[in-house]
Amino acid sequence: MSLPFRFGVSLLGSAPAGEWRDKCRRAEELGYDVILVPDHLGMVAPFPALVAAAEGTERPRLGTFVLNAGFWNPALLAREVATTDALTGGRLELGLGTGYVQAEHDTAGLPYGSPRERVDHLVRTVEELSRLLADRPRVPLLIGANGDRMLRLTAEHADIAAFTGARLVPGSTTGTLEPLTPEELDERVAAYHRLAAGRPEPAELNLLVQVVAITDDPAAALRPLLTRQPQLTVDQALELPLVLAGSLKQITERVRAVRERYGFTYFTVLEPYLEPFGQVIEALRAE
Repeated sequence: MSLPFRFGVSLLGSAPAGEWRDKCRRAEELGYDVILVPDHLGMVAPFPALVAAAEGTERPRLGTFVLNAGFWNPALLAREVATTDALTGGRLELGLGTGYVQAEHDTAGLPYGSPRERVDHLVRTVEELSRLLADRPRVPLLIGANGDRMLRLTAEHADIAAFTGARLVPGSTTGTLEPLTPEELDERVAAYHRLAAGRPEPAELNLLVQVVAITDDPAAALRPLLTRQPQLTVDQALELPLVLAGSLKQITERVRAVRERYGFTYFTVLEPYLEPFGQVIEALRAE
């Protein structure tokens, strides 16, 4: 049986306290289930932002999407997790990943390492957090994964398996991504399911949506994406699971189709799409 829909929004930009709380309250009003923050230099600091979000809201869960494990010492991270979960009334959901922007590590003076080394560090982080927080109520764990080793770690430890629907462009140091084809995403989700076959309970599957445009002219709405991804045609872009463009009815049908094909029930959008995706949430819940 499919899990119920959940919807999250990743808030990217910092703001004065009152504006930040207003933004979080607006997400709650629009029906979002989870308020999320990233872990990139130049954006909000994750844990203080989530504590402030809790002060302005009552219902939504609060999560990191996702922490760059390479920025964190596991013991110090455990302290942050325990404190933030307590200060948010047990509403924290912890999202972890390996990090993919080498330039941020360079700016911070931190080693970036090889893909293997980054995954090794994430494995150690997950194991240490489990040990150090063992005497506390479990904080739900989300892991963002794409490669086989990461999918195995996700299958073994995560309550939520998060898929970006994209990969790092080879050689990019600035985090440039290119989308997976629908067939490639099929294969990655199928690989996860094979690795997770022995789980006593299924994980929730999350998809990060990159574009939301309620419009009668999808081609025009997708021009910025096609400029960044010139290998795609308009029709190919519209087939990507991470793109939702069209009328409100078309988008709600598309969300249901993506759930049916891939099993995603938890959809996350970026802050610029807070308002339009709120209309999608309302339409889906009115059915």
